[in-house]
Amino acid sequence: MDERTAEPADPREAIARLEEHIEQLAASSKSCQKFAAASRFAMALGGVLLVGLLFGIIPFDPLALTGAMAAGLGGVVTLGSNNSTAKEAAAQLAAAEAERAELIESIDLHVIGNPTLH
Repeated sequence: MDERTAEPADPREAIARLEEHIEQLAASSKSCQKFAAASRFAMALGGVLLVGLLFGIIPFDPLALTGAMAAGLGGVVTLGSNNSTAKEAAAQLAAAEAERAELIESIDLHVIGNPTLH
């Protein structure tokens, strides 16, 4: 390891480290998708409850009104926060993949002749 940069001296070690980081970012991206779906559901639930309360489909109750508003606003806030996290993860993922591609290209790979398949 290079002591100054804390980067592995061997490109293969750096590639392995980047692949682990890429897997973590991909997992984070999947998690963001799940939170986005939950946020959309909360917004829809809050909207349906508010419409039901406004048109008398659901008997008026201050607790139901508060819950509907909290679900709608909470969904909006969570979705906004989650979208920014997902964009950051996507940008980091693209940068890590580009760095990994650079490292792979920098390795002196040797072409092996026509292998015989048995």
